[in-house]
Amino acid sequence: MSSPRKILHVDMDAFYASVEQRDDPSLRGKPVAVAWRGARSVVCAASYEARVFGVRSAMPAVSAERLCPQLVFVPPDFVRYKAVSRQIREIFARHTDLIEPLSLDEAYLDVTETKTGLPSATATAEAIRAAIREETQLTASAGVAPNKFLAKIASDFRKPDGLFVVRPHQVEAFLAPLKVGRLPGVGKVMEAKLAALQIVTVADLRALALAELEQRFGRWGRRLHELSLGIDEHPVQPDRPTLQISAEDTFEHDLTLDDLEPHIRQLAAKAWAGYQRERERVARTVVLKLKTSDFRTLTRSLTPSTRPLSADELGDIACALRERVERPADSRYRLVGVGLSGFVDRDSYQAQSDLFA
Repeated sequence: MSSPRKILHVDMDAFYASVEQRDDPSLRGKPVAVAWRGARSVVCAASYEARVFGVRSAMPAVSAERLCPQLVFVPPDFVRYKAVSRQIREIFARHTDLIEPLSLDEAYLDVTETKTGLPSATATAEAIRAAIREETQLTASAGVAPNKFLAKIASDFRKPDGLFVVRPHQVEAFLAPLKVGRLPGVGKVMEAKLAALQIVTVADLRALALAELEQRFGRWGRRLHELSLGIDEHPVQPDRPTLQISAEDTFEHDLTLDDLEPHIRQLAAKAWAGYQRERERVARTVVLKLKTSDFRTLTRSLTPSTRPLSADELGDIACALRERVERPADSRYRLVGVGLSGFVDRDSYQAQSDLFA
């Protein structure tokens, strides 16, 4: 039997809001929402003072203000958040190269073997959290467990600024009382289906025979059974390949297709700036994303014979994709996005281009 992996899930505490409170002392101790104020805005992050009132990320800004009239709105500054995220990533890299970022503010780390020689995964987690506090003046919570999904659940147990450890012999007891909705992949629909079978907790799920789970849910039934026992063999995957680089914007007032060109070109420039950081791969496909005034999402894409070589070319192709939108001319749109996808290895792309030149 191989030894269990030692996995950390590190999650920054109210990251965007905490950065704003760190950089502006007048915001400390106040309920803060990182969002533009207005009917069309959503909350990107909420400070813990705001969460007391029920304010949460992804909530419409107007709903957040209704819950907390004294809420302080701060417009997001993703350039600053990305800079802090890079600082945190550098701290992780002192301990292991096996880092799988999930977003700017959270990541999995495999610390089965470390660069530092610290005696345990717990000691490594404590060292990382201490370094984050000292070097960024921010706090992070961490979960330590034998696999990724357990570490992610554990990191939420002592938030904010906490550490929770699930050792291999504790896995089944740790999971048993949890609601099945805490398991990865169990959303509201699946939770309701399980509730109809009198399955509310992980212990209830574990009590149902594997054969019955498979009969009802197919291969997903087997996966549910494995999760109920704490089994998950997915490794930490560093440097996951980029699927798409994009930029998007929501408008204060809905616009027609003809009105969108300056916005598309501005977003193309943003997406292109992000694409310039891709050193090893090239993008072949241009994507235009639209959201209608009635919240329908439309995407149009094109893989041209020659890939775009500048922000202007990207903007030209994205603007032209409007012609593929088969809707009445007076239709209006609340959001537009421009992206690059269809990534391939740069060397193989060049070799293929040379072959057909």
